[in-house]
Amino acid sequence: MVKQTIQIFGRIKPTKKTLAVYSMDHQEETGASLEFVIPRDLVDGFINNKRECYKFRFQKVFDQHVKQDEIFEEIAKPVAESVLSGYNGTIFAYGQTGSGKTFTITGGAERYSDRGIIPRTLSYLYERFSQDSSMMYSTHISYLEIYNEVGYDLLDSRHEASRLEDLPKVMIMEDPEQNIHLKNLSLQQSANEEEALNLLFLGDTNRMIAETPMNQASTRSHCVFTIHLCRREPGSATLRRSKLHLVDLAGSDRVSKTGLDGMLLTEAKYINLSLHYLEQVIIALSEKNRSHIPYRNSMLTSVLRDSLGGNCMTTMIATIAVDKRNLDESISTCRFAQRVALIKNEAVLNEELDPALLIARLKREILSLREELAMVTGDQRDEQLTAEEIQRLDEVVNVFLNDPDPDVTLSLGPDMRKIQHCFFLLKSMILDKKRDKARL
Repeated sequence: MVKQTIQIFGRIKPTKKTLAVYSMDHQEETGASLEFVIPRDLVDGFINNKRECYKFRFQKVFDQHVKQDEIFEEIAKPVAESVLSGYNGTIFAYGQTGSGKTFTITGGAERYSDRGIIPRTLSYLYERFSQDSSMMYSTHISYLEIYNEVGYDLLDSRHEASRLEDLPKVMIMEDPEQNIHLKNLSLQQSANEEEALNLLFLGDTNRMIAETPMNQASTRSHCVFTIHLCRREPGSATLRRSKLHLVDLAGSDRVSKTGLDGMLLTEAKYINLSLHYLEQVIIALSEKNRSHIPYRNSMLTSVLRDSLGGNCMTTMIATIAVDKRNLDESISTCRFAQRVALIKNEAVLNEELDPALLIARLKREILSLREELAMVTGDQRDEQLTAEEIQRLDEVVNVFLNDPDPDVTLSLGPDMRKIQHCFFLLKSMILDKKRDKARL
């Protein structure tokens, strides 16, 4: 079991506009700090007592000119390594619309170097698979979109959707152990990196895109790209199952600033409500002796139940726009990150027995127990030995007789039919030898 708080990182979005006054410090022992300074203005002779300095702590803060490969190496690669070892992992990006969440998680389409965390993680995992010949790996992928509190399967191959409503709706089911199951969410197997990237492309094509005044290509939904990994040694019945959630949250914007109306206003209300419930869960998890955590309030918090305060290694990326007009949202994002950093998760190695191999082993044990019971009760089996069983017994007896070790034993189990057949074989061999001596 690995106990640790959720790791938080900050990323500053590049901008050419008028910047807020901010500074970063990477010399602190506890990580990095990000500080905003807002000069006080004296208006109409009144004294402005507004706070001047806002300082926040992160594991690391990436400035405007950081490259995508550095983001992967520092943030995603350690989580991918833990998933390879059998632990669950989650990486989610949080911030206002246009602050760079989708660019960080998925990447840009213009240049190969702009690839985001998802394609780079897929490439890294399949590279590790090819290097480790001592293990057998299988990978399945799911892609969930949550739009207006309704889940949609972005990888459904049976539909050619022209609208989001054409895709299958995903429903949340809960078993008696309170484990979450997503009904109608397909799991697509991917044997190599190319197949996995094709699934990513298919899902991105089906994503709900709408225009807002703040960003002309703004995602108005939450998207959860999940890699399900199964690892096993050849011939072993023990396997490790792990999953990696890569989450691109919708933008956290004040409705008053976005200038929305109609359907886009409805979308913004649902987005802010689900993010509000996400914040409620995080506040509840950070409070000591809190008995109830409101996971069920929204679909997003239900899906991320394991990732928040559960069996998972979780990392958050706070994407920050440092334009002066976005300063309030940037400070709000950083405050949210500080609350997230208080949550402690307990990641457990997900090791289990392969059900198929376990069933085969249990069937053999049942057969052996029935044979022992028959021997004890005297109720012997009447059916004849099969040809395969007779051939196997002949081989076992020959190996027993040809072994020079005087302490070797002949193990036949409690089946009297097999024991009697072996006695018959031994008697036949002795009689054959006596007849051979008589001829001489």
